[in-house]
Amino acid sequence: MKPNRHEFATVENWCKTALSVDGAPPFSFVYNEKRLGDLTGWKPKRETRSLSDGRTEIVLTCADPETGLEVKCVAVRFRDFPCVEWTVHLRNTGRTDTPIISDLRAIDLALQRTTAEEFVLHHAKGDCQPNGMNYEPLRTTLARGAAARFEAKDGLPSDGTMPYFNVEWDGGGLIAAIGWPGQWACAFERDERDGLRIQGGQQFTHFRLHPGEEARTPRMALLWWAGDRVRSQNLWRRWMLAHNSPHPGGKPLAPILSYSCSGLLGFSGMTESNQREFIDRCFEERLPIDTWWIDAGWYAIPKGAPWHTYGTWRPDPERFPNGLKPVMDYARSKGLKTMLWFCPDSVTPGTELHTEHRQWLLGERLFNYGNPEAWRWLMDLVDGYIAGLKLDVYRTDNDVHPLPYWMKEDAEDRQGITEIRFITGFLAFYDELRRRHPNLLIDNCCAGGRRNDIETLRRSVPLWRSDYYPAPDFPIPEQMQCQTYGLAMWVPYFGHLSGQLDPYYFRCNMFPSGGIDPDLRNRGLDYDLLRRLLGQFREVAPDLLGDFYPLLPYAQSKDVWLAWQFDRPEAGRGTIQAFRRDDCDRDTQILKLHGLDPKASYVVTDLDTRNTTVKTGSELGKDGIVLTISSKPGAAVLTYRRQAE
Repeated sequence: MKPNRHEFATVENWCKTALSVDGAPPFSFVYNEKRLGDLTGWKPKRETRSLSDGRTEIVLTCADPETGLEVKCVAVRFRDFPCVEWTVHLRNTGRTDTPIISDLRAIDLALQRTTAEEFVLHHAKGDCQPNGMNYEPLRTTLARGAAARFEAKDGLPSDGTMPYFNVEWDGGGLIAAIGWPGQWACAFERDERDGLRIQGGQQFTHFRLHPGEEARTPRMALLWWAGDRVRSQNLWRRWMLAHNSPHPGGKPLAPILSYSCSGLLGFSGMTESNQREFIDRCFEERLPIDTWWIDAGWYAIPKGAPWHTYGTWRPDPERFPNGLKPVMDYARSKGLKTMLWFCPDSVTPGTELHTEHRQWLLGERLFNYGNPEAWRWLMDLVDGYIAGLKLDVYRTDNDVHPLPYWMKEDAEDRQGITEIRFITGFLAFYDELRRRHPNLLIDNCCAGGRRNDIETLRRSVPLWRSDYYPAPDFPIPEQMQCQTYGLAMWVPYFGHLSGQLDPYYFRCNMFPSGGIDPDLRNRGLDYDLLRRLLGQFREVAPDLLGDFYPLLPYAQSKDVWLAWQFDRPEAGRGTIQAFRRDDCDRDTQILKLHGLDPKASYVVTDLDTRNTTVKTGSELGKDGIVLTISSKPGAAVLTYRRQAE
């Protein structure tokens, strides 16, 4: 799957107009009560330079000759995708405060249709839906005069609504994404004729800048496409993996398979001895894990306090008298990578951080990344753990909604500044960790999947996509299937844990990042089944980063099938996952595949029976596979591989 000439021509033409000194820029703001288009004497200039990987940087700069406000739009155009991104930076070069800057929109552009078909907006719900159906794909037709408005929830960018949008019109479309781990808003407004206006960015901006002070907007990313919308989502997935995902050690993201017993032990029940015990049990049962995951609860917790008491970031002296190093060393001696959980954003009153450094907090609970002294302290702390323990994965979390803390801090003429400082510091923190530790992988858990914007995902991955978790007493397989269906459209790499040995439940939790947490102290578990399921995950995991094709319509009800396909055309192989739900009376389903070479032959293998079928790509696309699942609920995993000619 490659972009076509039309798509590249479209982005090239757009850059020539929108990113020129004569065109209308793709952003806007109000300055001293005047809109950007009404400001005079600013004399914009344009500079370009070549970057690595064939990318081109385009910088538009203009300045107010009277007040010294400098506005710089730094854009990057990609050679291998019809994609461009930009961020706007504002700096006060004058000697006094600037007039008020307000309504700062990181994106402000107009689209025009030329056919009778209306604009259609494809978007998705975010995490934390009340029924657990997170990431549900949605479709909104934008008729004349209509408007669709979206915003983050209390400062967490993918809580409630995902900051990803795909506008379809005239046989193609435009994907737009907002990179801002904070409070964003975006509006799609149809006029009474044939136009659509898109405006978005940080939701609340009304501030003046002090002399020498700088501010920035969210990062915006656009991808133009023509033809099939599902193809456009796969172009987006490929761009995300190639240019907007971390590459630890300079290598593309690879599947991982981890084990964690932290939740099983009630978090505060972890000890040095039981961590060694569980590591030994993994190898005794020949479980093919590669990462040892220590989650919340390893730190000192006051007696009687819950495990989610954050702010004393040192190992509990009773449970880990020798610190965490013996456990991590033992895991590495077994060939395992190591992961450790922190929650620096959230601070509990009464902990060391709250008591000794109250000035580093916003309100009573939010750590302030925008405070340079606090930033340096946290960097030294986390860097010390990563270096001292030789960690492979830094897992971070947050359970505070930051927007009320940001807004309370700002004066009337400085609205939005605390948020900008916080987010700038937060992203710089990730950048510095990765600079100091090039092989480090950062997991950006945020009470589940509430911080999955492109700016954060450029530096980290969501190994825990939602707190909506299928524990034994909370069986929600349909929700897990629906989450994969929706999230895979936008975020190619994500993960979760699965503690159940039932194949149906396990297969609802097969992601590029796999994890398990069954109680290995129970020697009566069906370890043959567990090894078989983990072996199947190992077999298909590389495919789960391929192109994603829904094979059946999205559905939440229990009386249907759900199925999808991950395809890696360059490798000539792929994987099909299919689910027959509890109340579905049909034991047979036809699944028509996508993306295959119609003339090539493919060997299709059922991973349960190991039965194989050979069909051409044309047959698999037109006639499909007739798949039977006799149990309900039931799940099947099939692989296919292209035969050598």
